[in-house]
Amino acid sequence: MGALKVVLLYLIVHQAWKITADDEEWKSATATYVKDTNGSIVVEGACGYGDLHKATYGKYSAGLSSMLFNRGSACGACFEVRCVDHILWCLQGSPSVILTATDFCPPNYGLSADYGGWCNFPKEHFEMSEAAFTEIAEKKADIVPVQHRRVKCGRRGGLRFTVSGNFHFYQVLISNVGLDGEVIAVKVKGSKTAWIPMARNWGQNWQSNANLIGQPLSFEVTTSSRKTLTSYNVAPANWQFGQTFEGKQF
Repeated sequence: MGALKVVLLYLIVHQAWKITADDEEWKSATATYVKDTNGSIVVEGACGYGDLHKATYGKYSAGLSSMLFNRGSACGACFEVRCVDHILWCLQGSPSVILTATDFCPPNYGLSADYGGWCNFPKEHFEMSEAAFTEIAEKKADIVPVQHRRVKCGRRGGLRFTVSGNFHFYQVLISNVGLDGEVIAVKVKGSKTAWIPMARNWGQNWQSNANLIGQPLSFEVTTSSRKTLTSYNVAPANWQFGQTFEGKQF
């Protein structure tokens, strides 16, 4: 009998932990879409990912209002979004999509927050691709009420490190980040250096003034949940600016 009680207690605690860890509370926002022939919303966005299809985000990318974008720290984060409370525009059953934050939706204080100024502070708003929007709402809708919540990011392959810069300025774009998706700290290490903290330049571009040319590179990446992943010798000693290398995954 004692063993049975222990098992039951474990199951209850485990289930409570799963609910706390995996199911963030739904929050209210709004959503619109922009038309794009290739299915995604932008080729260059405020997160620095470039071609969103090559970055694997594609049509499930989104621009966030400043309230959600948080000065770029939300870049790479994943949101589950569903249309709610509009019988005319929301698809039946309120299906949801998983979006990755890839761009910033700027405010327009010349327009009312209720008509055109969707991204005015402190509104929470998602600017979606037409392809993703029509998975949750009717295409002819102008703006729809939605609910959103942060979810874990499912990614294929490892973290991607795209190197740019010159002899005096080194920058790396970090993409395809799983779990939190949101990177808050990065360190780089050459074969001749200790670990060097990098500073956020913009979006998910991180910079250092160290001269790392001719050295194999390792990276230490920390996400918003304080999980840290180290990928050793990701780039060989003969790496070149403009190349992308793949590391481990969370």
